[in-house]
Amino acid sequence: MTDPEAGSGERLLKKIDSPEGGEALSNRDKAVVVNGLSGQHPFSDLLECAGLARSSCYYALSHPATPTRPELRGAVAEVFSRTPNGCGHRQVAMRLRAELGERIADKTVLKMMREMGIRCGIRREAGRHRYNSYKGVVGETFENVIGRDFSADGPWQKMGTDVTEFKQPWGKAYFAPVYDFGSKEIVAWSTSTSPDMEQQELLLDRLLERVPEGAKPVLHSDMGWQYQHEKWTRRLKKAGIAQSMSRKGNCLDNGATEQVFGHLKDEFFRGTDMARLRVVQS
Repeated sequence: MTDPEAGSGERLLKKIDSPEGGEALSNRDKAVVVNGLSGQHPFSDLLECAGLARSSCYYALSHPATPTRPELRGAVAEVFSRTPNGCGHRQVAMRLRAELGERIADKTVLKMMREMGIRCGIRREAGRHRYNSYKGVVGETFENVIGRDFSADGPWQKMGTDVTEFKQPWGKAYFAPVYDFGSKEIVAWSTSTSPDMEQQELLLDRLLERVPEGAKPVLHSDMGWQYQHEKWTRRLKKAGIAQSMSRKGNCLDNGATEQVFGHLKDEFFRGTDMARLRVVQS
């Protein structure tokens, strides 16, 4: 964690060097710069260059920035450090409200984290190759019954599935879950070193064991070859589970399941010591 004042000079220089130049600075930042240069140049010239009124400059200097909710900084840092890549301001705020009973807005936590110099490492752009199971129309396809409406009144109504890849020092592992949109739980899953039909059949075995009697859920997936396979479609149809498929090349149609993969990898996988993990084969 960094002191918010320690890197203030470097922060101001970065803002000045930005395309916006001095316009990127707040009045308080401008006042700090003007005050620092006042012994080298006439004060009135500095104010004119900064586009700052004399009264605004004196007010900013006499009212220095104070830390936001300093009594909660330790708690914010502790919550942030629970996962290898940290966590976002909304999750930190949620934990402060749930665990400490604090009344605090999400944006207040975001401001605190910026002042503390901590930034969530989740959802940063990275040039990673993602596993893609689409091989064209190789079997039976289905309409997009879900239509991006992932809300459900209860469990075993709407579910989603997909396969994601985990890169390991020894190779690759593949994780295939079934995520219940109603209960927000992974109700069945399988892992494998190869994204083959054997993995999907094991996933179906575990799923069908848990489906309550009388339930008729909708299972959404992308148009991957596994979900068009005759073994997959036949077993689901026999179990009374309706299939729904995303449109080609449209991952948002299966966004509820995709976000599970994103959080799983960002919060618990990336940044961990892979040498300490062992393969879990099912």
